Amino acid sequence: MDTTRIKRYLDSFATNVVNKAKLNLKKDKGNTALGESIRSEVIHEDKSFSVNFYMDDYGTFLDKGVSGNEKKRTFTNYKSETKPSPYKYTTKQPPTGILEKWIKKKGLKGRDKKSGRYISNLSLAFLIGRKIKRDGIKSLSFFQKPFGEGYNELKETMLKKLKLDIETYLTTFYRPKQKIK
Repeated sequence: MDTTRIKRYLDSFATNVVNKAKLNLKKDKGNTALGESIRSEVIHEDKSFSVNFYMDDYGTFLDKGVSGNEKKRTFTNYKSETKPSPYKYTTKQPPTGILEKWIKKKGLKGRDKKSGRYISNLSLAFLIGRKIKRDGIKSLSFFQKPFGEGYNELKETMLKKLKLDIETYLTTFYRPKQKIK
């Protein structure tokens, strides 16, 4: 049986999930390197297909959130169920070096609470890191939501497509020369 139609359908499913995930991420975070890293691949081996999705590692933390040591975070999975985040800050906070780069890129300036003077980027990075450790990172579910929508659609329409492919294959394969009585 010709499997190109099935592969094309799975490619379409994967492409739609990736495009919607990128759009969701862009709405929440703007254009990011993470958005550029999201991609998919449909693999056909022997008699099976697999659809793989890829993104930078930290994308999973943004998608599912990270619980802080005081505040628990949840995310909405592809089945639209609210689940606790599998990730948690325990003893360490985010590295100040990475936060410093982000502060500089965004042009942020922190001020001292008492005197109102500007504080160094390192001090601001430490304070932001401490807050992230305490409160965690809110889930964006930027990938889970489009994957769930696409998966539900895939379940509903894939059987119809397979049935049509099988019927087409059987009528093409079996063409009687005379009517069967």
